Amino acid sequence: MNYRFGPYALDTQRFELHAHGVMVQAEPQVLALLIMLIANRHRLVDKDELIASVWQGRFISDAAISSRIKSARQLVGDTGKSQHVIRTIHGRGFRFVAELDSAPAAAVPITEVPVAAAAEMKRPAIAVLPFAGLGDLAALQITTHALPQEIIRELARLRWLLVIASASAFQYSSAEPDVRRIGTALNVGYVLHGSMRLQGDRISVDVELVDTADAGLLWTDHFEIKADDIQSLQAVIAAQVVAALEVHVPQHEAERARLMPAQSLEAWSAYHLGLQHMYRFNAADNAAAGDLFRHAIAREPAFARAHAGLSFVRFQDAFLDYGPPTAAPTAAPTAGAAARSAAERAVQLDPLDPFANAVMGRAHWLSGELATGLGWLDRATALSPNYAQGVYGRAWVHSLMGHGADAQLHADHAMALSPLDPLRYAMMATRAMSHLVRADHAAAAQWAERGAREPGAHALIALIAAACHGLNGDDARAQAWLAEAQRRQPAVTCARFLRAFPFADPAIRQEITGALRRTGLPA
Repeated sequence: MNYRFGPYALDTQRFELHAHGVMVQAEPQVLALLIMLIANRHRLVDKDELIASVWQGRFISDAAISSRIKSARQLVGDTGKSQHVIRTIHGRGFRFVAELDSAPAAAVPITEVPVAAAAEMKRPAIAVLPFAGLGDLAALQITTHALPQEIIRELARLRWLLVIASASAFQYSSAEPDVRRIGTALNVGYVLHGSMRLQGDRISVDVELVDTADAGLLWTDHFEIKADDIQSLQAVIAAQVVAALEVHVPQHEAERARLMPAQSLEAWSAYHLGLQHMYRFNAADNAAAGDLFRHAIAREPAFARAHAGLSFVRFQDAFLDYGPPTAAPTAAPTAGAAARSAAERAVQLDPLDPFANAVMGRAHWLSGELATGLGWLDRATALSPNYAQGVYGRAWVHSLMGHGADAQLHADHAMALSPLDPLRYAMMATRAMSHLVRADHAAAAQWAERGAREPGAHALIALIAAACHGLNGDDARAQAWLAEAQRRQPAVTCARFLRAFPFADPAIRQEITGALRRTGLPA
């Protein structure tokens, strides 16, 4: 939507505010607040609604809300005294009161993309079918449609996945759907279907993700809950489906891509294959991922997710100091700038893509701009609340900022959302850091040990384990993990570790540095 008032133009699709035709730099959270007030301009918005929409229900002080309202006013030339744009109704809430030049045109819902567009976009496409009601489910028959509708709404937030509208998908209602025929009719590669059974006071739900090409089962899960708690069940299943598809569909797409000659790789195939290389966290695979993302961009220059993938690759270059040791002092800043540039391009191309917003947040933490990075990660999870890697990113930044309780909350949520995530080791390491910043060294050492033993854990995760064990007084485990870190990355130092993890609190930085130096890590 485009809103115009006075000299200002607010584009919600591009997530940009312009004044007199020039883009105004703004924090994502402040723009989100302004959009929320304009969209609800016909009524008062109270504090609780703001917190739910802009801060996703986190505890926020009145001072923090006042600060964001003040920033929003400054963006649009308003003041707390004049209140020509944003009016405060003391004790009740806020209203957007400026007159709009014209009513905005409604955006087309993501779920209503025409079926024929699936082939043109070349994104992985999925149809979510109505669930089959088994047994005595007459009293809950509406739920067999309500649950798939909830899943469709959540999947539509992902951006990388084309979700067929329910009006088309719900024409296929069967306990045993012919997924090959549905795949041909709707032009989709995947079908999600399930069944619900009422037994006494409990409802059991089975969900399956199927490849329409060969009717192969890719993922299945079983859920059970009391019948009077059906609303909670819908939220849990929708969250688990989103997290599962984030892992299983890209993995399956990458396996398909491996069968193609390199020269014939389409943009989306190259992108998914690049993801698999990217998550292996070593220099060779990271370079291969970069090549595949560049291949995807060459095929489709406006492919936002490929630019976001390239940002992640350059982030990894800086984060892990890939390259010859002699190049390390200059390699990280150069890679960091490239990560920021690619992220900016991704957000410009698709401001509503959670992955694009997440890599923007990562790029900011490379330069120590933690609060700004957190704003972008908050936006990523606002766009897709069940985006596990966005939730994990928030946990990581909170730990760097010294917010241990928030970091633990988000780390646990990320692990619950995506138990098989390729970054699970990092989620566990973040859980360790959430304890470390609160001086709970025993719990920090326990979680760091678990994270460092997970598949994919790299040298810096081993150093976190070394630091946590050192602070917990276990010198033998600390030295063992230091040796493992140096085996994986011989040139690692305290300075490199702190450049990767720019802790905001000098006391925490000093404590970690002391532990690593006592263990034997060079300065």
